[in-house]
Amino acid sequence: MKHTIFSSEPHRGWLPWALLSPVICILLVAFSSIPFDFVLEGMGVMDANNEPSSAAAFCLNLLLPFAGMGAAVWAWSRFVERRSLATMGLTGERRLRKYMAGMGIGLGMIVLVVMSIWLLGGYVGGDVLPAFSSPSALFWIAALLASFAFQSGVEEFIFRGWLLSTATRRWNIVAGFLASSVAFTFLHFSPHTPVRVIVFTFTFGLFACAWAWRVGSIWGVMGWHAGWNWITGVGFALPITGFDLKLPALLVQLTPNGPDLLTGGYDGPEGSVLTFGLLATATLFLLLWPKRIGAADQGAEQAGDTTVPESS
Repeated sequence: MKHTIFSSEPHRGWLPWALLSPVICILLVAFSSIPFDFVLEGMGVMDANNEPSSAAAFCLNLLLPFAGMGAAVWAWSRFVERRSLATMGLTGERRLRKYMAGMGIGLGMIVLVVMSIWLLGGYVGGDVLPAFSSPSALFWIAALLASFAFQSGVEEFIFRGWLLSTATRRWNIVAGFLASSVAFTFLHFSPHTPVRVIVFTFTFGLFACAWAWRVGSIWGVMGWHAGWNWITGVGFALPITGFDLKLPALLVQLTPNGPDLLTGGYDGPEGSVLTFGLLATATLFLLLWPKRIGAADQGAEQAGDTTVPESS
């Protein structure tokens, strides 16, 4: 008997064991992105620290490697596991509505974090709406929205769509949460990553899994991830996962002026203790708040709780 989280459609191929699935995920992501890393390096768009040297380079960094990752995971699910996209969270009705609602929530949550850090003295405010004085900056800000939407969509498809559902089918939902979050954290790790950032990354993984599990699809969390990443980088000219987009702020130019525990330091507001607190609270809410089953969401509820016999 196999547990399902999104769709009870059976798989017709080989499903890796729950403990093996994050290893396969890491290998697929790593090996599929390496060729594109060499391409970007050969194009001369990366600086001496192997970081994007401009907004255009950042767009390419979001598009090319993630296209390779998404294609590799899709090919694995299609030809090895032999199952549909619906079983990986790309299912349900009113998909655009769910995506846009998720994006709005993501925008609101990170703006709340940034404003709270600012009020607590962690940032010094500068120019207001400086990007509007530069048409080229506005162009690249719009291009980054599309690029972040693609990058975030691929990440959610890989970690909360494919990996979460694979480990859940092989074992149970707890195994799915852990496999997805561990692999996500490992692939965002570097030797100089502070412990608090590692904890944040794992917490974000749990939050995203809880969202996908609760609603029975990944459309909403895809939008949330895109909105969160985009406004963090372009809204306040703050680092996004340690990267500087090298653009004037769309909203307010902010400069860190407090302890890293509050501001997030090099990693930006994502590394702030306030972000951890917000995401941990949201995760508990998604997991513990009683579900209300109605006509509109009964199908998603059933998909999350169904067990069906499938091939091994």
